[in-house]
Amino acid sequence: MREYTTQMDAARKGILTKEMEIVAKKERMPKEQLMKLVAEGKAVICANKRHACLDPEGVGSMLRTKINVNLGVSRDVKNYDAELEKVMSAVRMGAEAIMDLSSHGDTQPFRRKLTGECPAMIGTVPVYDSVIHYQRDLDTLTAKDFIDVIRLHAEDGVDFVTLHCGITRRTIDQIRKHKRKMNIVSRGGSLVFAWMSMTGEENPFYEYFDEILDICEEYDVTISLGDACRPGCLADATDVCQIEELVRLGELTKRAWEHNVQVMVEGPGHVPLDQIAANMEVQKSICMGAPFYVLGPLVTDIAPGYDHITSAIGGAVAAMNGAAFLCYVTPAEHLALPNLEDVKAGIIASKIAAHAADIAKGIPGAREQDDRMADARRALDWEAQFACALDPETARAIRDARLPEDDHSDTCSMCGKFCAVRSMNKALAGEHIDIL
Repeated sequence: MREYTTQMDAARKGILTKEMEIVAKKERMPKEQLMKLVAEGKAVICANKRHACLDPEGVGSMLRTKINVNLGVSRDVKNYDAELEKVMSAVRMGAEAIMDLSSHGDTQPFRRKLTGECPAMIGTVPVYDSVIHYQRDLDTLTAKDFIDVIRLHAEDGVDFVTLHCGITRRTIDQIRKHKRKMNIVSRGGSLVFAWMSMTGEENPFYEYFDEILDICEEYDVTISLGDACRPGCLADATDVCQIEELVRLGELTKRAWEHNVQVMVEGPGHVPLDQIAANMEVQKSICMGAPFYVLGPLVTDIAPGYDHITSAIGGAVAAMNGAAFLCYVTPAEHLALPNLEDVKAGIIASKIAAHAADIAKGIPGAREQDDRMADARRALDWEAQFACALDPETARAIRDARLPEDDHSDTCSMCGKFCAVRSMNKALAGEHIDIL
């Protein structure tokens, strides 16, 4: 029998768990420092007791920025085998978390396969699964139905759950009064809003929050407090609906910590570049340093097909200013369910953003790979350059497809013998520099 209920409980009792040991080693952080962050809620280790194959990771602003990959089937794209291929590809490319957002079919076998075989953190949004699990219309579900699905996911080994606890019946009036351009764009948030509107009842995830905490404490499930009112366009960024919900999420964070339940807080959304840093500071203050998990943020609304780029720009700025966890965005955002190539593009864009932010924050060891790349480039060592690349396969394919006409292994087809690095190497070595 464990002497603690959750990672937070263990840290507060001075117990160093095997998960903390692994994370501290990965982060090059003293174990005592990591334990203090977990005890204070400023770092979380999402590790359900039933996720036996988990390779633990820590999430917190003082740790390496982590990325999450959203996957799952829909009514129009329902191939679970294809989704599992995306999952394993995402893990190979370095994703630390997978969120199963499936909204069609028999979801439990896929979810159990994830927690049985995937070493990444696994997250879900139980409100999505409620309609699917019971095969009933939304307005026929009860508060107990929603809570029972949370327990089901916890029993299945899910490490974190997104729960839209922060919108209440008061939010219905706010949305109508403030007339946002995009209203609510959170899928889970819109379902909770619709349920409240149709039934006249309070948000069950808010009303029965203590019961949910009991479940999460029992299985050590981290709560990711969903931002139902995240802005879905630049015009709605940092408005009263978003900030009022954030204040409530801060209150719920305190209540979770009183139960030794770990918490992440979700954030925007579509945000102009000049508002991102302020958003991060407001969250850190209101939510007392709980890890911030952001979607993007996307810094413009006009780039469908390229939103992995708009989100990487925002993600780098967000992480540099305190966001701990970036939810990837693919080129298919706003357009379609992502395919394997979309997933790859989204992951690489998010990893670039996370890595750039880690360098800016001075995370231990963050720049080592960049320094190795610089050494390899100076030596015109192509194999070493590929080894340092975030995506070696693509880098190699581009070079191999466009080699210089002459057999100059130390140049590329852009500069040839005009290569500045080649010229400097020869000049400093006292060699003749042949150009023609």
